[in-house]
Amino acid sequence: MDGHGLVRSVKLVGTVWGLRFARSAWRRRRTDAWGLRQRGPERARVPGAVTGAEPQPGGGVLRFARSELRVMVAAGGAVFWGWDGAGPEPSYALAGACPEPDPRAELEPDKNGGWQVVSQRLTVAVSRHGAVEVRTPGGMVLRRDLPPRWWEPVEGGTARWLQRGEVPADARFFGLGGRSSGFRLRDGTYALWNAGPGGRPDPGGEPLSTAMPVQLVVSDAGTHLVFHDTTWEGRVTLREGEEGAGSGHDRPGTSELRMDGGPLRCWVVAGTPARVLRGWSALTGAPVLPPSWALGPQHAWRGSGGEREVRRIVAGYRERGIPLSALHLDTDMGRGGGQQGAVAGDERFPGIARLAADLGESGVRLVPVVRPAVRAEPGSGVYESGRAAGAFVRDARGNEVRGAFRSGKHVFPDFTDPRARAWWRSLLEEHLAEGFSGVWHEMNEPAAFSPFGDPSLPRSAGHDLEGRGGDHREARNVYGLGMARAGYEALRNRGSGERPFLFSDSGWAGIQRYGGTCSGDVPTGWPGLRASLSLVLGLGLCGVPYSGTDVGRLGGTPSPELYLRWFQLGAHLPLFRTRAGVPSCPGEPWEFGPRVFEHAKAALAARERLRPYFVTLSHLARLTGAPYVRPVWWGAPEDRALRDCEDAFLLGDALLVAPVLERGADRRAVRLPHGRWYDTASGKAYEGRGQVLLEAPLSRIPVLARAGSVIPVRGDDGGLTLEVWAPAAGRTGGGLVVRDAGDGGERAEVERFTTRVNGGRVLVEREGGGEVGLPVRVRGC
Repeated sequence: MDGHGLVRSVKLVGTVWGLRFARSAWRRRRTDAWGLRQRGPERARVPGAVTGAEPQPGGGVLRFARSELRVMVAAGGAVFWGWDGAGPEPSYALAGACPEPDPRAELEPDKNGGWQVVSQRLTVAVSRHGAVEVRTPGGMVLRRDLPPRWWEPVEGGTARWLQRGEVPADARFFGLGGRSSGFRLRDGTYALWNAGPGGRPDPGGEPLSTAMPVQLVVSDAGTHLVFHDTTWEGRVTLREGEEGAGSGHDRPGTSELRMDGGPLRCWVVAGTPARVLRGWSALTGAPVLPPSWALGPQHAWRGSGGEREVRRIVAGYRERGIPLSALHLDTDMGRGGGQQGAVAGDERFPGIARLAADLGESGVRLVPVVRPAVRAEPGSGVYESGRAAGAFVRDARGNEVRGAFRSGKHVFPDFTDPRARAWWRSLLEEHLAEGFSGVWHEMNEPAAFSPFGDPSLPRSAGHDLEGRGGDHREARNVYGLGMARAGYEALRNRGSGERPFLFSDSGWAGIQRYGGTCSGDVPTGWPGLRASLSLVLGLGLCGVPYSGTDVGRLGGTPSPELYLRWFQLGAHLPLFRTRAGVPSCPGEPWEFGPRVFEHAKAALAARERLRPYFVTLSHLARLTGAPYVRPVWWGAPEDRALRDCEDAFLLGDALLVAPVLERGADRRAVRLPHGRWYDTASGKAYEGRGQVLLEAPLSRIPVLARAGSVIPVRGDDGGLTLEVWAPAAGRTGGGLVVRDAGDGGERAEVERFTTRVNGGRVLVEREGGGEVGLPVRVRGC
């Protein structure tokens, strides 16, 4: 064949493939949209001019020419507003009923024909054309939302809407769920759509499994959280502001939210970061308290060796003298699909109850992966019982919606239907009876693999939505949340006496009520290491304190250096889990050579030593909503330099952790908050605010302790010890200690200790008097 013939052949092949792809995409679009009403012509609408106001408890209703706005200040200080009659309920985010209105908040006329609701903590001013402004008691503007705009189909249907907000020029944006593109959200558009493996990535490049319309905004004026309570698919476009130079004008930061449907309603919580997270936790529910063993090292295994391979891995930990709290069985889904692939009934584990009992004697729990897809196999017990319960997602014609899930056709339970959740709960209870200690929910966006690029169910798929009815456009983002609720209830009902342990790949606002989350599918590389930290920090500010990163990842083999640096970071995160993939992708720490193993063993020892501190942080998270892992500006949001720090974090109030995120680095710069900080390895003291250069050899990462802090640690004898870091001269300090009474309950006593220097000696005292009652080790003198 000559050159021209080859070119013609290539063009012909390209044309054929192009036509096939176009035809497939066209079919996908038709399948995706089948059953949805065509939007057709639309008309735009804005609120118009204000025509009147009606006072109500906590605020009132303002009527405009073409809309109405309800404003309410809740008793806890949170502010709600909703357009077109939207109220706080029903809501998947709220924990129970809407909080009571604040009786002290009053609606009164404002300047230029507008109105305002004045409360103790905030003032909400509404202009005569519908702009909503939130001010501090001192008159500082935290945010200003311009009058919204709707696009309504002329022939009826769901309206699209846009809400544009403005924040101070110096403000920084955080949140929106777990984002790998960076902890600080820079200029760009961010998707609000839970996309699983292979799905449409957000601008950061990751398949986003936990998207939330939750923004935390930090500025000189103050800190506030804004939550638009709408589960529909949407997009947020952020643009940071710019302060004018000299006589120039400030350009405010902007947040533009476009939603494809749903109510236009939001909550705003303002105050210090600690106060904001406390208020957010009060609205959406206290984080569930994990069992104490779940704060230890865990390992996820995926393979085909069966029970013998599992026993070999656990024996490897024991023989090498390194701790392991739980083994997660991530089995080959090609063998069953859905719950049928969740180990129970797997021919490779005929004696799963005996295996769980044997490992339990050595202190290792078994946790199975559970995926929502159920193989559509007539005669199968799981499938037939689900059909009888009416548990599966159906289309507008009443037929089961089926999707490809690795092998064969599968159906998906409708977790927005109470009947489906009850059916799933009963199945899970049977699996838990085999001896499992918790569940890991994976691919519950849900993922339905297809050759069309977006592994989601059709947007036209029908859902119950707690009896209201709707489609996948509204239900997808809360699908994982509903599955977590069913799993949590099954764990709570099992009667073992242990606190439920559940974490989920996918979630939405309120997921912390049922468990934690694991970081999304980030790449196995140095950018993935940095992305993992961003995910955990971002989720914490969205109210999900128990999260972590998979050390080693599944999609590739990290270099020994990368594995170790990831391991050292993971050892300081709430959920610490290593992960082994197929044999070519090892994940056990001894697989990377003796040097890496010795350093990883030291990181494990440090984690075990800090276990009482993690237990304390878990209880404080439940009581206050404060995340374990906090940005370095947590106690000083007014410090602009700290706001831009994304490569270090606070672990509670007492420790500052500076992971190594770059290849070949053996030193790193760290920006310190105000006060004195001690390097926990050398004991050397550093003064903040400012930047210091710290040694970061391959054997460890820099960890600093705040002067005056009291940290509960595990002593050399295995008992509880108070590690006290000397206060600076003329200063005092302190700390909290929670001693877990056991995994069967959630109540625990909070003990408070103070520190001071007297006559050159560091004194530790129990607040309220009485003996300290614990061994004390003073450092930093």
